[in-house]
Parts: sequence; structure tokens; C-alpha cells
Amino acid sequence: MLDIRRISNSRWWHKKKNWLLFAIFLFLVFVRISKGAFYKDLYYFISKPFWPGQFQKEIVLESIHKENLIKLNLLKKDNTRLRRSLSIQESSNDYHISAAVISRKTGSWWRQIILNKGAKDGVEIGNIVIGPGGLLGRVKNTSFFTSSVTLITSPESKLGVWLDRIQINGLLVGVGDDYPSLILYSKDADIKVGDFVSSSPASTLLPPNIPIGIVQSIDETFKSKKTAKISLLAKPHVIDWVQILKAKIE
Repeated sequence: MLDIRRISNSRWWHKKKNWLLFAIFLFLVFVRISKGAFYKDLYYFISKPFWPGQFQKEIVLESIHKENLIKLNLLKKDNTRLRRSLSIQESSNDYHISAAVISRKTGSWWRQIILNKGAKDGVEIGNIVIGPGGLLGRVKNTSFFTSSVTLITSPESKLGVWLDRIQINGLLVGVGDDYPSLILYSKDADIKVGDFVSSSPASTLLPPNIPIGIVQSIDETFKSKKTAKISLLAKPHVIDWVQILKAKIE
């Protein structure tokens, strides 16, 4: 009788174990297909009591004021006629969504932040994210409650930029640290430390004239091009509030 009970219990346990393993497998498949959206939404609710408060409002407003001054200067010098004659895309909608940063990975190689606004708020993949000072990055993916933003400091990021003083386009590439690299494919470019860098009027990803940063240092070791390190105006490791720019590029 004892052996029969042991055999019965053993079979019951093996059946339960098999169902448990199958349930874990299905859960892992679900996580893989949803790209972790479940975890992000769960983190949304867990972290909600710790979201940044309104005490940073004055700091944000001051940074936005500086950003607007830079924008005004760039807009005055922007060659609208040339953009239209070349049918270059430009911004036609300035609708913004305010969002809080609820998680950040600004010290790792693949740099990103997670915001507390997602698909339910109208956030879409490719939307531009700006902070006090200027451009931060673009929305890479969304869940129902959250969105993940790839920062312009990430190696995944490659953007066309504009140096207004010398009227030349360049390529801004994230290298995994706080200072993305600017590449100018002209060895004769008269770039100087302190030059302002903004989004390019020729960009197909961004509206023109979004402030990005200033030239911090220049590397002239290459014969066919010039490279420079850029100090960003918007600091992703200290910003708690951002705006998602739902701008259509036409």
C-alpha cells in the first residue's frame, strides 16, 4: 500500500512539475513577443509614488528659456527659401506631451530612458524627445503606459545636424559616453570650440533647428574629415521631466 501511494504521489508531482515548466515556457514566450512591455507597465505602477515632483519647475522653465533664445537665433538665420526649393522636409505640428522619467540607463553602453507616457497617451515610435536645453533622443518602442527613448548618446543614434556659423551639415553619432561625436566630411571645415549644433534642415528624422549642444573639442587627426566632441545642452542623467514632440515631418 505504501509503494502504491508513493507511486501515485510521484506521478502527481511529475504531472504538476510538467505543467509548471510549460507555464513558465509560455510566460517567457509572452515576454519575448511583447518585448518586455509587461515589465515596463508593471514598473510604471510600482514606481509611481517615486516620480519626480513639481519642485523642478523653475529649473525647467529657465532651461527652456535658454533653449528658446537659441532657437530664435537659429530661426533668424535659417534659409527657408532654399529648403522649400529643394523640397526638404520641415516640421508642421508642434504638439507636445509632457512626461516624467521613471527609469534611466545613462551610465551603460546602450543608453536609454523610460517615460511614464505610452501608447494610451498617443506616443508613437519615432517621436522626438526634448528636455530643458534641447534634444534628448527618439522613442524606440512603447507599451500601453510607458515609452522607451534611445538617447543621442547611444551608439544606436545617428542624426544629421547643422552648424549655423559655418553653414554646414554634419553627422552626430553616439559613442556610449556623455559626449557624442560630430563628423564633418570636409577637412577644410572651419569648425571652432563653442560652435552651436542643432538639428539639420535637411534631416528626414527631426524638425530643423532643435538645439543639441556646443563643440567642446576638435580632433584633426583625420585627413579626409574632421571630428569633434559635443557637449549636450540637455543633460539626460539629471533631467526628470521631458516633452515628447509629436511632430509630423512632411
